[in-house]
Amino acid sequence: MDSRSPIYTEKHECQDCYKCVRQCPVKAIRVQDAYATIVTEMCVFCGACVSICPNAAKHVRNDLPRARQLVKLPRRVFVSLAPSWITEFPNVATGQMIAALRRLGFAGVSETALGAQQVSAHVAQTLRQQPGRTLISSACPTVVAYIQKHKPHLAGAVTTLLSPLLAHCRMLRRHFGESVSIVFVGPCIAKKLEADENPDLLDIALTFEDLRIWLAAERIDPRAMTPGSEDLFVPQAAEEGVLYPVDGGMIAGIQAHCRVDDASFMSFSGLPAVENALDGLEDLDALESGQGLFLELLACEGGCVNGPKVTRPGATVAKRQRVLASAHYPDDQSVPRLPEIDIRRLIEPLPLSQPPPSETRISEVLRSIGKRSLEDELNCGGCGYDSCREFGKALIAERAERAMCVSWMRQLAFKKANVLIHKMPSAVVIVDSDLRVLECNSAFVDIINHQRPAAAPAELEGLCLTDLLPFHNLFASVLKNDMDILDRDVRFLDTILHLSIFTIDPHAVVGAIFQDITRPAVQKEQVIRRAREVIQKNLATVQKIAYLLGENAAESEVTLSSIIESFSPAKIEGDEGGDHSD
Repeated sequence: MDSRSPIYTEKHECQDCYKCVRQCPVKAIRVQDAYATIVTEMCVFCGACVSICPNAAKHVRNDLPRARQLVKLPRRVFVSLAPSWITEFPNVATGQMIAALRRLGFAGVSETALGAQQVSAHVAQTLRQQPGRTLISSACPTVVAYIQKHKPHLAGAVTTLLSPLLAHCRMLRRHFGESVSIVFVGPCIAKKLEADENPDLLDIALTFEDLRIWLAAERIDPRAMTPGSEDLFVPQAAEEGVLYPVDGGMIAGIQAHCRVDDASFMSFSGLPAVENALDGLEDLDALESGQGLFLELLACEGGCVNGPKVTRPGATVAKRQRVLASAHYPDDQSVPRLPEIDIRRLIEPLPLSQPPPSETRISEVLRSIGKRSLEDELNCGGCGYDSCREFGKALIAERAERAMCVSWMRQLAFKKANVLIHKMPSAVVIVDSDLRVLECNSAFVDIINHQRPAAAPAELEGLCLTDLLPFHNLFASVLKNDMDILDRDVRFLDTILHLSIFTIDPHAVVGAIFQDITRPAVQKEQVIRRAREVIQKNLATVQKIAYLLGENAAESEVTLSSIIESFSPAKIEGDEGGDHSD
């Protein structure tokens, strides 16, 4: 089993752009060593970071291999199919979709909407039994996780009911036996978390993306399927529960079938809207109006039809109309509804363990990045946080790095550059395309000191180089021709300057380094450098001469030896050692 979180980061694909930080509604991102990871204990698994990541570094855990293996086992495996499938596969008939899923190896296909109907019935019963209460729906697992972790004081207001999916799983196991396996298919990433936390009810959660990949791998086109009489939803088709994937669908189902009139109903979708709706909710008890309130909250804007793993996000109106058209309200009361089952559960608050930092600590951290006053807090959002104070809190919690602050990094770069320029013994000047001085150091001022005795580097900024130096045409040439560097010795008054002009921004900004080679210290340096150059050249010449002389000496020796040998008298055979008598 893949033990990773439902959402994780591939380290080498992350480009530290902070888009995930900016998009995450709960800032459940830790930036460390310039790459972003998911903070699981804060994450609500809405999938916003997955959708926004420009380099696809955020991944959804792939549970498809496990599902493909599961259907090969002897036990029966059923699909819990999210009702939003009709907007994901708009050109596929119900029988065709069921036939395609059964071709993959599933024993049967059931609608998650059946579990939604169970939830609606229990909510209606709660509203009747506890009038005047403020209740929050437990249908969306992302919203439930958001309240548990980030609004724990409101956890008691969440209906103590299983989500429609988990209620459906309990229903299927009650109907087909506890030994069956269940695989959910839908648009939601948070359902994977439900599978992880409730393995006794739900085996695996797949996304619509997973389903498309699986169908393609098996070469199954649902539109080409010819359904048979057995290709029906089991144990029966859903009715008003089909409305759940659209904003307000749960409320419509409750009101249409459960006759609850003594409560106010409100619906909000999208986590930012949910957050705004929950602000100040605890103050309602003080109103003592006696009017009950039920809040249907969905993490995805427009509802589950725009879940994080739908193929085509948007087109909310068209999707909503398609869902509404698929809902059935049979007049024939003889059609039996499945009996209600116990779907109660405990919703516990899961507050974050780290306490909020003190204002003193926040101010201390902000000072470390140059934010010493309110005026310094730009709140530009470049780091991904809405304000500098929120960024400071993230720094304290070790979920952020100081390098994420764009303004601080820019100031740091400027400071380093300024220190380097002004501490250099050589003269430095930087000019723009109009040859106006952008920056210079004191050594440059000293060179032109005879013209402006009291001038300081800052006083020269904005002046045109044509008024300061006679060889300004060299700068213009580098600007025009976009040269990497131009080295030249030029005479300026009673000095000789070694000039290096280089491009900083093509055709826009150039810089130059001057060195007065007539100064004693510089002369000594130049003499030493030139002497070393001469020594190196002489050594190279001597080595070459020695090589040539050695080669010539060897050739001469061979030639002379051959000449001596050719002119020597021939030895007489036998005239070797001793006298010879007649």
